[in-house]
Amino acid sequence: MKQAHHPLAEVFGHLVTDQYVSANRCRSCRLCPFNNKVPNCTKDKAKNPLGVCSILHNGAPVITCPIRFREDWLITDDAASFFFPDNVTWSSMTEVRLNDANGKSAGNIDVVLVAYDNDGKVIDFGAIEIQAVYISGNVRDPFEYFMKDPLGRSQMEWLGQPNYPRPDYLSSSRKRLAPQLLFKGGILHSWQKKSAVVLNKAFFDTLPKLTTVPKERADIAWLIYDLELITINGQQKYKLTKSDEIFTEFESSLRAITTPVPGNMVDFIKLLQERLDEHLETPPTNKTIERPF
Repeated sequence: MKQAHHPLAEVFGHLVTDQYVSANRCRSCRLCPFNNKVPNCTKDKAKNPLGVCSILHNGAPVITCPIRFREDWLITDDAASFFFPDNVTWSSMTEVRLNDANGKSAGNIDVVLVAYDNDGKVIDFGAIEIQAVYISGNVRDPFEYFMKDPLGRSQMEWLGQPNYPRPDYLSSSRKRLAPQLLFKGGILHSWQKKSAVVLNKAFFDTLPKLTTVPKERADIAWLIYDLELITINGQQKYKLTKSDEIFTEFESSLRAITTPVPGNMVDFIKLLQERLDEHLETPPTNKTIERPF
């Protein structure tokens, strides 16, 4: 599918080129088809939601809304196969608050899978953290421009506009993934409970190389997904598809994610020298105050 220089891949769950009744209904009613807590999209603003599920980067879709990963609840099935034995009965809960030893919140866990026995008693649990990608630039402007005329602007040209939206993988890793692993992941690891990290393949490919272990030894499952373009009854859509799964131990993953790769110190000294030369070549500003008293 060719969408030349159109920054948006999916809006309210449908391709920007989709003009079927279901797509137009989701746009007009601001609906989320991916199991949000309410029928409507609530991203950014409840009254004026930013209904962008994914953006296009180098011709491929990148998921920017965490709710997008809830399609058909595929992620819970994949995580459960890591958390529990095959014969365990389990249920899911969303946005569960996690406190530290002082009763202060370490944040909400996106999805918790709870295993229970025949009497309904909790016997085990595992945590799913969903890592959508931050956006660099402005995505609301093209979204609102598109929404004013979805039919006429399905192939709109946006490349020359200021702040063209792009995925910001570095900020996604440093500002969200690393703190999530450190705080929430640290608490869960101390309890000897497993975690699953759900993320887009393009995002995972930017992370440092992780040391893998066999599934039975792992603390974390990295569940990696892509959006596959399919056609059903002549209607094109993106379908969430698992592309890979990686199993790691907690501590090695935390070190890999939070430890920067150092650059060349010689280059840094060269920069310091250049700055020092500029400083020394600039004469100080001396002003004489005549008769101050």
